[in-house]
Amino acid sequence: MAQKTTLKEFEAVFPKLEEALVEHAKSYNLPEQALEWYKRSLETNAVGGKCNRGMSVPDSTSLLLGRPLTEEEYFKAATLGWMTELLQAFFLVSDDIMDGSITRRGKPCWYRHEGVGMIAINDAFMIETAIYTLLKKYFRDHPRYIDLVELFHEVSFQTEIGQLCDLITAPEDAVNLDNFSMEKYRFIVIYKTAYYSFYLPVALALYLLDIATPKNLKQAEAILIPLGEYFQVQDDYLDNFGLPEHIGKIGTDIMDNKCSWLINQALAIVTPEQRRLLEENYGRKDKEKEAVVKKLYDELKLEQRYQAYEEKVVGEIREQIARIDESEGLKKGVFEAFLAKIYKRSK
Repeated sequence: MAQKTTLKEFEAVFPKLEEALVEHAKSYNLPEQALEWYKRSLETNAVGGKCNRGMSVPDSTSLLLGRPLTEEEYFKAATLGWMTELLQAFFLVSDDIMDGSITRRGKPCWYRHEGVGMIAINDAFMIETAIYTLLKKYFRDHPRYIDLVELFHEVSFQTEIGQLCDLITAPEDAVNLDNFSMEKYRFIVIYKTAYYSFYLPVALALYLLDIATPKNLKQAEAILIPLGEYFQVQDDYLDNFGLPEHIGKIGTDIMDNKCSWLINQALAIVTPEQRRLLEENYGRKDKEKEAVVKKLYDELKLEQRYQAYEEKVVGEIREQIARIDESEGLKKGVFEAFLAKIYKRSK
């Protein structure tokens, strides 16, 4: 196996896992129609993304070992990676319903598929339980089995409290900029994104290799959570300043009333007159009002403000990586690989 996994290699593992999940469902004499539905739900919602979170598990495992993985090691690491993708699928199916989203990965959201509708809520639950079915099948005898179970439960809860805070801070149909603050923004970003996207893959690799300790998990968390926060700030920046042909979509944060990094930065430095402009134009489903906010972002020099933030935070993360104690089982290369993927990205 290559030291750095490819999407093709990673996706090749999924059919075996899907087969295990379908066999498990069959053991309850689930009718054929329902089995086919379950399969279609898994294939539509878990497969087809970039799989960055999932592939980070075998990549991190290989970097921690300092060598390519054997076939068996790769299968185990990729299986944990696919559980991360199932967790992501569970969140996305649910999130799309909550947000009333139209498309996902260039296709209709699952709940908008013909005949699906609100059955998608139950499908989301079944995608989540698939994680624990696979954990039991492939890791029941692993010395850190219960740690793996608890990690998935904990990260699920962390993501859900981040989502809760996001939903009540910035409902799409009720604009109240007094509700926004950098403190709330950081809470939402850290819990809704950073834990499951950055900390989870590395923690899984440490547990898989049975080298996780309270100290190295804490050290990993101290680097990966700021990395995840930086990733989301970058996402918010690209939503407004990125080129649609690079990011693959047209940014909608302004019209969607998102509690984004840009609006919070703007609110911290606006004059009363500029604040009034934001109050009148932010969070409205109106292209002309969006253009007023975009123009104000340019006047406030938010692009330069972001660039200064990026250099500062990346400098701090690099310092933290340099201080890693490799005698504790961690490897600097794991964190350098994450940083290399996102520093100065344009999509």
